[in-house]
Amino acid sequence: MSAHFDAALLGGRCRLELGDGGHVDLPVERWIREPGEDDELLLTRCCGPTLDIGCGPGRLTTALARRGVPSLGIDVSGTAVRLTRQRGGVALRRDVLFDRIPGEGRWRHALLADGNIGIGGDPAALLRRVFELLGPGGLALVELDPPGGPVRRDRVRTGGSPWFPWAWVGIDALTDVARAAALRVTWTAARRGRHFAELART
Repeated sequence: MSAHFDAALLGGRCRLELGDGGHVDLPVERWIREPGEDDELLLTRCCGPTLDIGCGPGRLTTALARRGVPSLGIDVSGTAVRLTRQRGGVALRRDVLFDRIPGEGRWRHALLADGNIGIGGDPAALLRRVFELLGPGGLALVELDPPGGPVRRDRVRTGGSPWFPWAWVGIDALTDVARAAALRVTWTAARRGRHFAELART
């Protein structure tokens, strides 16, 4: 990410520039608010130690901690980690794909909210990595795009940062992605235009 993204977490706006020339406005205002009814669909399914991947300013990490659910947020943004800690959550600056993560192989749940299924530009590879972090019987909870489109990949950047790969997965494309990662879809739900699913090992 970039200083532009970090500034947005402190109350600004952030636009994601796409390699094809398009732009996407990121919903930073939602990220910095307290969790809403739609977030509850994810939070209520977390009943054990939870890793919040790409935690941003920590609304989900801290909400779980307040409920007595052990939780750790990880993010590549130092500002995101600092904001999560200020809210009372536990967070570390880590890259899920390239760094060692505390508790590898022991987490009960992993969250990929707010489109973080796109990290690294290869959703199946990301999910395989996520399930390395989960213990036996562990579950991944992911947020997806609305139905109607295939998996889409592009390079993106914010505020003139270096380009990095990203992907988007519609909820009706998840079955194929899950199969490629030797996973199965065990639950889906939608609320207020947001779409969620739960994945388990096959």
